[in-house]
Amino acid sequence: MGQGRLPARLGLVCGLLLLLPGGPAGLGTRGTATRGPWEEEQGPVAEGGLWGRARYEAVKKHLGAVGALSKHYWRYLACKVWQEHCDGEEEEQSSPSPGWSLPLVGQDYLEILSAWYCSFGKCCETGDCRIINNLTGLEADLNEQLHGQHLAKEVVVQAVQRFLQSPRPEKALVLSFHGWSGTGKNFVARMVASHLYRDGLKSECVRVFISLLHFPHHKYVDSYKAQLKKQISETVQLCRQSLFIFDEAEKLHFGLLDAIKPFMARYDGKGQVDYQRSIFLFLSNLGGNTINEVALDFWRAGRAREEISMEFLERRLQLKLQEPEENSYACSFLLGENLIDFFVPFLPLEYHHVKLCTRDAFLARGLPYTEAALDEVARMMVFVPKEEKLFSAQGCKSVSQRINYFLP
Repeated sequence: MGQGRLPARLGLVCGLLLLLPGGPAGLGTRGTATRGPWEEEQGPVAEGGLWGRARYEAVKKHLGAVGALSKHYWRYLACKVWQEHCDGEEEEQSSPSPGWSLPLVGQDYLEILSAWYCSFGKCCETGDCRIINNLTGLEADLNEQLHGQHLAKEVVVQAVQRFLQSPRPEKALVLSFHGWSGTGKNFVARMVASHLYRDGLKSECVRVFISLLHFPHHKYVDSYKAQLKKQISETVQLCRQSLFIFDEAEKLHFGLLDAIKPFMARYDGKGQVDYQRSIFLFLSNLGGNTINEVALDFWRAGRAREEISMEFLERRLQLKLQEPEENSYACSFLLGENLIDFFVPFLPLEYHHVKLCTRDAFLARGLPYTEAALDEVARMMVFVPKEEKLFSAQGCKSVSQRINYFLP
């Protein structure tokens, strides 16, 4: 589409919006009807019928104003999208036509249109225009796709929702995910990213750090600290609402944890960059055995796993993590200075949870499945403890690879 056609079509759209009875002149109110300049009291048609002189003049005047305003709309939209080409034009656009100013609802239309344009590419100086914060979608997808984790669903949704809805948080939101491998920690972290940012993990507002991949050698910890501080600072400067994910957090060197302390502490208002809108997710296998013991005790007592409360399990998990062990995470300021807002426990997965994961894997690849196939994949997993064989030792981690055995 040529540049000449786009302004003309946009002007036509704006004109139609203004002419429609439900257009900008009538929006912003609910349950009331507003009259346009040509809408008079119902009754005998004045001055020669439907298109009497008075009504004709009113419509003519209105259409002239619409034409002038549509040009103003186009200039406004162009400046929103291509800001480098409209320097100094703001003063010239202050009065689009006599008796008209850019109505608030018209500006709303342009905000929506520019946001739609931005959805196809980068058009703003920061990454904030790519933030979507789809909390409804996050809750729905967690309910549908995260199996056997009633505590994680509840805590993550409520914590993120309350944090984002707070007008001025005191500090960054810090969540620490704990549980065996394959129970859904990475899955939830990816889902949070995909529902808060249009580009998910690929967003400029999201940074993922894997301990053994990004910080493999302790002798270079000073260099890692400088790089980590720089990357976090640059991300927050680009996006006020940033997301940082630290996988294998228990393997992070104490010095690295100490380096990110200022970004998670309460904001004192003295720094040039405000980190209190950031979200930090730490993913760790620490405490997995404690979580499993609680789940096993409930099963042996004949109680449903859904009866396990956050208050009971989180306290047990905290006590376990505070025991002196040879790991930097447990001895770090994260626990000592109460910077973690929630310890999120991920329960071990049972046989029927593995079947649900297998079903999701088939559906994700567009493959048909049968109950027999789901059972076959689930039986291929290793279950513990040795006597009960209740929990999958790998969770759902290798399910997607195992369904390859059923492909032709």
